[in-house]
Amino acid sequence: MSSKARKKPEELRSHRWFGVDDLRSFGHRSRAKQMGYAKEDWAGKPVIAIVNTWNDINPCHSHFKVRVEEVKRGIWQAGGFPMELPAISLSEPFQKPTTMLYRNLLAMETEELLRGYPADGVVLMGGCDKTTPALIMGALSMNLPAIFMPAGPMLRGYWNGTVLGSGSDSWKYWAELRAGNITQEDWEGVEDGIARTPGTCMTMGTAATMMCAAEAMGLTLPGSASIPAADSNHARMATATGRRIVEMVWEDLKPSEIVTEKAIENAIATVVSMGGSTNSVVHLVAMARRAGIPLDLDRFDAISRRTPFLANIRPSGKYIMEDFYYAGGIRALLEELGDGLHRDCMTVNGRTLGDNVAGARIIQDDVIRPRANALSKEGGLAVLRGSLAPDGAVIKHSAADPKFWKHTGPAVVFKDYNDMARRIDDVNLDVTENSVLVLQSAGPKGGPGMPEWGMLPIPQKLLKQGVRDMVRISDARMSGTSYGTCVLHVAPESHVGGPLALVQDGDLIELDVAGRKLNLLVSEDELAKRKAAWTPPKPHYQRGYGAIFQNHITQADKGCDFDILEAGEPTPEPEIH
Repeated sequence: MSSKARKKPEELRSHRWFGVDDLRSFGHRSRAKQMGYAKEDWAGKPVIAIVNTWNDINPCHSHFKVRVEEVKRGIWQAGGFPMELPAISLSEPFQKPTTMLYRNLLAMETEELLRGYPADGVVLMGGCDKTTPALIMGALSMNLPAIFMPAGPMLRGYWNGTVLGSGSDSWKYWAELRAGNITQEDWEGVEDGIARTPGTCMTMGTAATMMCAAEAMGLTLPGSASIPAADSNHARMATATGRRIVEMVWEDLKPSEIVTEKAIENAIATVVSMGGSTNSVVHLVAMARRAGIPLDLDRFDAISRRTPFLANIRPSGKYIMEDFYYAGGIRALLEELGDGLHRDCMTVNGRTLGDNVAGARIIQDDVIRPRANALSKEGGLAVLRGSLAPDGAVIKHSAADPKFWKHTGPAVVFKDYNDMARRIDDVNLDVTENSVLVLQSAGPKGGPGMPEWGMLPIPQKLLKQGVRDMVRISDARMSGTSYGTCVLHVAPESHVGGPLALVQDGDLIELDVAGRKLNLLVSEDELAKRKAAWTPPKPHYQRGYGAIFQNHITQADKGCDFDILEAGEPTPEPEIH
């Protein structure tokens, strides 16, 4: 528990709004009374912001209308004053061109909501892919007591007696439809059965990965990250989260005391032990840099090499998050990682991570494997470097066909997504199983926003030949629910003249996962000629948020944050007028 002296009511940040005997505080109090509150509701109590990322087009958060009331209940119970602050909701299934374009916008909004309003602490309600890192990034920059309430995964999908996992089985059955192996009626059956309840993807997609990473960093109550959204334990967790944030304010327990370098390493170890999403690399780098912690891609690779792969969850395994929860959940996984974690790290409940997971046990040892029977001796992610990716690239090799882990083949190049969509199923496309599909102009600036285009579709003529995987390379991301031999986040991206921009049809590309290599086998002289002839593309945006994005976005290896938002001198607190 924290050894700091408990705050006094007059030391609360909100006291400046409500507790001072002046004209401005009179205005704040009178307007609170306008909304039906009485002095007894706020006097001497912590004001708790609830940043709620609910909206009508985010199915992952459709239960947040109810959950926010349960969070408020816990805050009232603990003697706090709840203040719901709706924020932009980044709906992964619907928002175009990609939610990644707006992650930093939500991070900015979170930070400024907390800075501009009388918040003493905050409950961060999120889960759908980019909301988790965005909320945490904003909270880290503001550094008020903060606790994360994860949305939780949806329950399993069903079709014809088969368990379906979101994303992973969408790609699988789409390939079978294109190959002619299932009917349109079958495809519609999958559509009807794959998403049945509120909550995030129930595979080890980005949502599940980042919620578990948040718990490993110490930002959730113990066990919160793996509770299915529809389980009544999730509602109880929401209320407990509300109660705990009030105590955190009195203890003045801030993110800066929780999100340390060791905590970030715990998150990385957790991600790679689960076969987690490649998106986690970009997000964890961004969060670390917000906290002033230097984090490069080599740290991910080093931790992955020494961390066993334990969670048998799709797309790298065969089960789903509901199974994971009933097999012991995130606490059991963290306990099984043992000395692979820094167990002395502080968490939001005032105890160490080691204390929080002590005694947790694996209930089903094929879902969460014991270290002695790990799915692999090393984690599910690898960082590649070489002449094609001087600043790094990422692959989730745990979800790839091992026969492609070491492969050299000729490039088939698509200049952008539209070029790929036009030609990928052309019967005259010069492509074989041994080809390397290359997508350009899909990175942070080129996409724009680094969309999830990295799982390039297998050409239809190869699907009909039975091909289900091949090497694919891009500066894009891919969904955490995706699978295959997909090399992603190639940096620098093609849009800024990285080597990926210079690849031409027929160039040989070498992939060596064990050796962590990604090389373009073209002479330096030839590449120099191509570079001299390369013309920078025009920017996508001339105004608005898009222009801000393209002018300030960093490359994938730096976390794709805005350079103006990374850690530095703290922004001054607002004057109250």
